[in-house]
Amino acid sequence: MSLRINDVAPNFTTDSTAGSLTLHDWIGDSYAILFSHPKDFTPVCTTEFGAVARLAPEFAKRNTKVMGVSVDSVEEHHRWKDDIAQFAQAPADFPIIDDRSLQVSKLYSMLPAEAVLPDGRTPADSATVRTVFIIGPDKKIRLTMCYPMSVGRNFAEILRALDAIQATDGVPLATPADWVPGQDVIVGLSLTDEQAEQKYGKLDIRLPYLRFVADPNKK
Repeated sequence: MSLRINDVAPNFTTDSTAGSLTLHDWIGDSYAILFSHPKDFTPVCTTEFGAVARLAPEFAKRNTKVMGVSVDSVEEHHRWKDDIAQFAQAPADFPIIDDRSLQVSKLYSMLPAEAVLPDGRTPADSATVRTVFIIGPDKKIRLTMCYPMSVGRNFAEILRALDAIQATDGVPLATPADWVPGQDVIVGLSLTDEQAEQKYGKLDIRLPYLRFVADPNKK
């Protein structure tokens, strides 16, 4: 069954480059990003893991942990991390899990519909193992993305989406198209105009159902 927004992220325990990890325990009271790829020592994935390595300070500022999923072994991950660090000029210090058993790939429906998984499988056999899940501290899935094998992920967009999730988490606010932190946000329809003004200040009413306010998190 496909996972949906607000489903509890399936828990698992597995080996990783940081030792044995249980997902829910590892997340703790943080946000988490779980992202996967077809195989170690592949070109697009090396650029992606390099992007995550460079963004480590940004994820830390957002109280967000990052975990990579791979269908290869921990030993191969450790060797591959040297290539990632060389490319990115930054260490890949986040855990990368061993999913040779496809436990996590199957648990999170990451595989292509026509997947054939023989011994000695190539990246093409697990092509759609290139997915992203953002998970909240409550262990619920907040966002999912799935990319084809030929398209490298835009981690600036993943970071922007994380900012939007955190800006609207548990409050009657939403973000408009192309929003970035500091821009105005949308007031939820659960609030009347009067309630919204009392809570957030002056309204910019574009349509009766489209009301903007200054981002309360703007510094």
